[in-house]
Amino acid sequence: MLLLLFLLILPSSVPSSFYGMALQRHGNRVSCINTCQQTKAAGGGLVVRCSGLRLIKVPVGLSNHTIRLFLNKNLLRSLPASAFSDLFLLEELDLSQNQLSSLEAGCFSQVASSLRYLDLSSNQLTTLDPVVFTGLQVQANLTNNPWHCDCSMQMAVPRLDLDRSSVEKVLCQTSDLPNLGAVGLPLVLLVEDWDLCESVRRTTDVVTLVTMFLWFLMLMFYLIYYIRHNEVFARRHLDYLKFLESRDPFRPR
Repeated sequence: MLLLLFLLILPSSVPSSFYGMALQRHGNRVSCINTCQQTKAAGGGLVVRCSGLRLIKVPVGLSNHTIRLFLNKNLLRSLPASAFSDLFLLEELDLSQNQLSSLEAGCFSQVASSLRYLDLSSNQLTTLDPVVFTGLQVQANLTNNPWHCDCSMQMAVPRLDLDRSSVEKVLCQTSDLPNLGAVGLPLVLLVEDWDLCESVRRTTDVVTLVTMFLWFLMLMFYLIYYIRHNEVFARRHLDYLKFLESRDPFRPR
């Protein structure tokens, strides 16, 4: 009777703002379904909060009425291309304080027309791929990531449709030019005042020259070896002919 009473009372004690805490296990992975808190936004739509749930991937089954989605303080490592499918009304996306190190091309494509604010701060991102941000017109927070400023980053930044003020706060934690004081500088400043691709071109030129020199050196050694080998072979052949002539009984003396 006590167990029955507990089961009858339990549903009424759970806040209606929760979808529930249903977990489904797929092999060795646990996918969280309906784990997020939702509230109605003042202007319509839903605000969905999935903060601090230690999620390893974006929850499935999110309402297509979601306009603000908080996935901060989780354990996300990457975003697949279909991460936000059907969220056509999404205006704000918070992915801060995760472990994101890679963003697959197309992960924001289905929210590109509606998304206005994107928070990717405090993750493990090191490079920007323009393909990932294709079509986005957002104010983005890209701070507190271990950005590596190199030639690819220099070529990527001008092609990004991100708010310039956010990119100005992206600091270079590592760089292809560490000895020239590039580490710690804003990426935009480094891109505008420095040529990060020059070192790559210089390195490529040096490698090309060294390769050509080694190839030429190997060719010279081969020619020298070939000539000497043939000289030895020819000398032995002449010596053998002389030996045969010396043993010819019909040779006039």
